[in-house]
Amino acid sequence: MNDDDFRRVEAKDCPMSACAAPAGSPCRTSKGKVAVQYHAARFRLVPHLAKALNVATPAVRKPGSGWIELPRPAAAGVEPVGHIRIGYARASTVRQSLDTQLDSLAAIGVTRIFQEKISTRARQRPELDKAIALARELRASGVAVTMVAHEHKRLGRGLELAELAEQLKAYDVGLEFLTGELQGSHDPSGVVFTVLVALSGMEREYIRDRTLEGHESARTRGKTIGGAGVTDDTMLSMALLLRGQELSLRDIAAKLVITKGKKNGRRPSPATVMRMLREHDETTAAANKTSS
Repeated sequence: MNDDDFRRVEAKDCPMSACAAPAGSPCRTSKGKVAVQYHAARFRLVPHLAKALNVATPAVRKPGSGWIELPRPAAAGVEPVGHIRIGYARASTVRQSLDTQLDSLAAIGVTRIFQEKISTRARQRPELDKAIALARELRASGVAVTMVAHEHKRLGRGLELAELAEQLKAYDVGLEFLTGELQGSHDPSGVVFTVLVALSGMEREYIRDRTLEGHESARTRGKTIGGAGVTDDTMLSMALLLRGQELSLRDIAAKLVITKGKKNGRRPSPATVMRMLREHDETTAAANKTSS
């Protein structure tokens, strides 16, 4: 069975009266779940599958999940009528601006843009789900559809991007990136695209590993990780006193003031307070061990 067989199977309604799944949708069980295999009466309508014993439902159809009717596919042999680009813009935090992404999408004529501020690692990205749903519906109506993002990192990396590409491939929706390593238009089912997606995932792991190695190397040389120090003995004494009152790191930070450098007059972050107290505790423990 090749990657396109399930589309050929789903090109026709399921003849099984207990299923009767319409064209474009996977077969269903009597309990309303997506069947793990297509019914024989259905897949045997495809000539080269006529003698097959079974045809598995692909992962993109989520076998075992609740069955829902999907849009019917465009009539076979009919050329797409028109072409629509659907834009997607994402930032990881609420403080990051989407202006650059939105401007680049608007510059190439994309008028329907879904946007959100959410981490790539979030299991659910509501606006992306809406964009994919719209792309699927438009493609089912016979329109050629391309999902467009400023760069591939906005959609995901490595495994996340590969899973999204598999989903778009099932709906016959194209992908386009305006900048970055994957700049250009892509067929999500293409070998080159698959390789590039895998490399994009490896890039993240490589950067992370190199960063951790650099931090460890700096620590062995007695160097401080991070920006310029903002703590002093007075701040440490006050922090120790407040900790004795069982205040949280956030509450302690809110009562301290930086008295030197460019951040003079500002409050330290809870992370800075935690690091300062931890270093104090480690130094004290080492001194006590030496004296004993």
